[in-house]
Formats: sequence, C-alpha cells, structure tokens
Amino acid sequence: MPDAAYYASLPRTRGAAAALLLDELGRVLLVKPTYKEGWFLPGGVIEAGESPLAACVRECQEELGLTPRLDGLVCVDWMPARDGVVDAANMFVFAGAIAGAEIDAITLPPDELSDHVLVAPEKVPELAPPHVARRMEPCLRGLAERRAVYLEDGLAPAFG
Repeated sequence: MPDAAYYASLPRTRGAAAALLLDELGRVLLVKPTYKEGWFLPGGVIEAGESPLAACVRECQEELGLTPRLDGLVCVDWMPARDGVVDAANMFVFAGAIAGAEIDAITLPPDELSDHVLVAPEKVPELAPPHVARRMEPCLRGLAERRAVYLEDGLAPAFG
C-alpha cells in the first residue's frame, strides 16, 4: 500500500464550479470580474474539502447574494493551464433557473465583480473569453438532453 509521501508526490489538478443560470426567456446570466477581462458564468474555485456542487452554491451566494435553484450537472470541462496559472483544472457547470425577482435582488461584491448581464446564448461569444464561449453550446445541449457533457478546453473530444 502506498504511503503518505507517495500520495503527496502525485500531481494536483485544481477544480472550479460555475452556474449556468437561465431566465424565463432563455438568457444566460454572466458576471464581469474586476480582476480579469471578459464576462463569465458565476462561480469560482473549489476549496479544500468542498464538493463541486457546494462550491457552486457558495460562489453564487458570495457573488450574487442568492442561493441558486440548480437542476443538475450539465458539463465537466478539463481546462489546460493558461493565463499564468500553472496547472490544469476541471470545471463543473451546474444549470438552473433564475427568476426576475432574483435578478432584481442581485448584489455583487464590488471588490470582485463590477456588473452582471443577461444575454441570449448566441451573444455569449461577444462577451466571454473563447474557452468560456466554446463551452456554452455544449452546456445548453447537456441541459436540453438532461445529461452532463464532457469537454476538453471547451471542445468535445473525439472518442475512438
């Protein structure tokens, strides 16, 4: 049986979780961070000992001031290291709905987020970084088919 030193030597992969929240018109909620360019789904890093679902809920509470109504996992996206981040990450995207009253009550943490917007899914590529935009259509397909899709850097891998 391997010892603690062996497990400590294994490579690490970060984790993140995000919420794909749609209003009654099918528009996607995006937030604008103060610390990087572009618009993103609400979410963030999974903390030590935290599940992806718990991280998604916590991040929405911290970023939007609300507890999201989630329907399930729609995507797991493996993301390579980029933008000065030295290790890969697994992004878990959970989908749900957001009502008008919830949208009106959103409170953003000013030190982290400067704005939020609802956009038609086809407009996401105009606002979001490419790796986020690439993920949108597969996530929406996963939601429609009530299943999770697997992606690598926002793209469906070729199997077999």
